[in-house]
Amino acid sequence: MATIRIVIAGHLCNAPRPQKEAAALAGAGHRVTIQGVWSNEVFAQRDRMLLRNAPFAFEPVADIRQGHPGALRHRFACRVASALYRRARIFTTATLGYAIRAQLAEARAAHADLTIVHSEGGLWVGSRLLADGLRVGVDFEDWFSADLLSADRAARPLTRIRKLERELLRRASYRVTTSAALANALANDSDTLAPAIVYNVFPWAERNPSDAASDRRDTSVPSIHWFSQTIGPGRGLEGFFAAMPKILFPCEVHLRGQIAAAGGKELLETIPEDWRDRVHYHPTVDNEELPGRIAGHDIGLALETDTIPSRDLTVTNKLFQYLLGGLAVVASSTQGQREIAARTGRAIHLLPPGNTDAIAAVINSLLADRALLDASKRDALDSAQREFCWEKQSAAVVAEAARALSALRVEAP
Repeated sequence: MATIRIVIAGHLCNAPRPQKEAAALAGAGHRVTIQGVWSNEVFAQRDRMLLRNAPFAFEPVADIRQGHPGALRHRFACRVASALYRRARIFTTATLGYAIRAQLAEARAAHADLTIVHSEGGLWVGSRLLADGLRVGVDFEDWFSADLLSADRAARPLTRIRKLERELLRRASYRVTTSAALANALANDSDTLAPAIVYNVFPWAERNPSDAASDRRDTSVPSIHWFSQTIGPGRGLEGFFAAMPKILFPCEVHLRGQIAAAGGKELLETIPEDWRDRVHYHPTVDNEELPGRIAGHDIGLALETDTIPSRDLTVTNKLFQYLLGGLAVVASSTQGQREIAARTGRAIHLLPPGNTDAIAAVINSLLADRALLDASKRDALDSAQREFCWEKQSAAVVAEAARALSALRVEAP
């Protein structure tokens, strides 16, 4: 069987999609290694825990945790690169993330039969490997050049990123993405065939809510849940907080994630005063614990924006986690989420993005009608078990890798 290397931007524990990809490919008999970067001690410990039973290896090509040799150099390089681009439009690889050249050196040295890249920096690594004549794959977890708030776009080398995206879409042997909507948009933008669709779902076998401690404070009232890596602006919470005064029935609210340094505290200050004792905060947890934590709630919020193309077209992992957990889903009507809602019965309740009145109306309808809430939760579980679980989706990863590995290597120009 083949050797396969997967390039990610950071910690293994924060990369559930590459983990599942690696496990599926290892299960097909390939020798799989994920390479990334360590930057946080807590996350490094989580990485080590994940690797105890993993069928793949993980290599941190750079360790930039505080106090480690070279950490200050890597962090300083990224700060300088960001400033150079903002002020003078000077591009360096450090503009795309930590230790990008180290990532390339490691991937070149490994000389794998197939190297699959994720993230903006991975696009650059993949482009250089293609120039070496190596076989490269790409996983568009997002449409990287179309995934930023307008305030952040000026600070990113979007023209360079878009050029890299188009190159890999046209030349990579393995190409996957997260929805039919995003696959078609990428194909149209690059004038090429659409990538394969691999939904960002999770294993049905991991659904074990009885083993997880509950976040709930008062189990006599329904619980609304939202999670992300960070709690901050631009993630749909603004509209939910504005809708709170119009929610007419008792409930709890649980938010999971690290409060963002930029704008996180300011956002939370917009929660109405009479709601603040009903809003509870939780830190991120290991991927193995998250499904059980989610399953302890009743309603999941997936309030994505349609003003950012990538977020309009993709389907985030939170929506699939809610289905797996058996939660009714309140979701904005983005192209990606409409794609899933059409196949999940009563599980997903769509509303116009950013519409505060609609958010309150949909939540009120679920809180007022226990039969509707229970039916939505049943349909969520049914759809997760029937279609939207990793056991059903992983075959697409294995098939795409087999197709890529059977293709001729790309000749270096």
